[in-house]
Amino acid sequence: MVAIGGGTGLSTLLRGLKHFVARAGEHAAGPPTPAPIADLSGVVTVTDDGGSSGRLRKELNMLPPGDVRSCIVALSEDEALLSQLFQHRFSKGEGLEGHSFGNLFLAALTSITHDFSEAVRLSSEILLTRGHIYPATTSNVELEALMEDGSRVRGETKITASKGRIKELFLDPPQVEPLPQTLEAIARADLITIGPGSLFTSLIPNLLVRGIAQAIAGSSALKVFICNLMTQANESLGLTASDHIKALNRHAQADRLFDYALINRTPASQELRAKYALEAATPIVSDLEAVEALGVIPVLGDYLEEEVGVARHATDRVAHDLLELVSQAPSLDA
Repeated sequence: MVAIGGGTGLSTLLRGLKHFVARAGEHAAGPPTPAPIADLSGVVTVTDDGGSSGRLRKELNMLPPGDVRSCIVALSEDEALLSQLFQHRFSKGEGLEGHSFGNLFLAALTSITHDFSEAVRLSSEILLTRGHIYPATTSNVELEALMEDGSRVRGETKITASKGRIKELFLDPPQVEPLPQTLEAIARADLITIGPGSLFTSLIPNLLVRGIAQAIAGSSALKVFICNLMTQANESLGLTASDHIKALNRHAQADRLFDYALINRTPASQELRAKYALEAATPIVSDLEAVEALGVIPVLGDYLEEEVGVARHATDRVAHDLLELVSQAPSLDA
């Protein structure tokens, strides 16, 4: 299985999926499933230019480690002490304040190995991850957005803060190369997922790396879009489930990228709606007929979990439904 995304969405998904990963000589943990995961890979966007990641990127000329770090921790065998250590964020100290230990650890390993992808691999070994994490590219790239009013906004942080609607997204420089391991994982996959995550700053950037969208489109794997729960300020306000799929298809230059779309059907509480309404965000409209018109089969599930006023995917249910789809696919052996 290959899960593609970035930000909180991908790490949350991986945290649920790892319980279904089979290890040699043992059965996968978690609820019984007809199709345990033999090999799990996460492909992570590397365009963040804010916070601790942005500071390290500017000061050390390295790739932003934050999203990668969160995914490594999510897949770790033991989310106790070592994982807490990697996620620990310094609250004071000149030069240290705001940095997480895991980001600094990845920065140190990158300096030693001169190779960010090798630093990621070594960090994964230390945390005994149940899977592989690959940055979408090891090139130093920035996002640039063409807005509907014709203006251009450069940099992920500025794009997220922009009030305009995004028309098209670009990488600068364009045509950057993916890791060979990423393309190999996609070629071997029985199941490829994209989402959940910020549409324009977590999901689409992966598809703009040379060869990734083409590899997905040409794969015989089952391809599933995991729809977000809520719209996001300055990225997807007013966009329906089908609008998300159209944007992904358009940037991938594919007529149909997905076979299925996992869409939440659990209503959000009044309290959650009120909190998100402060940013003009709302639950994503499930326009099922429009999704089906794109050649995508919608799968409805109770995927919403509310955590202290935040909408999160119930990843155990998401993982179970994903594996059920694979086991029922006629072209795959269950």
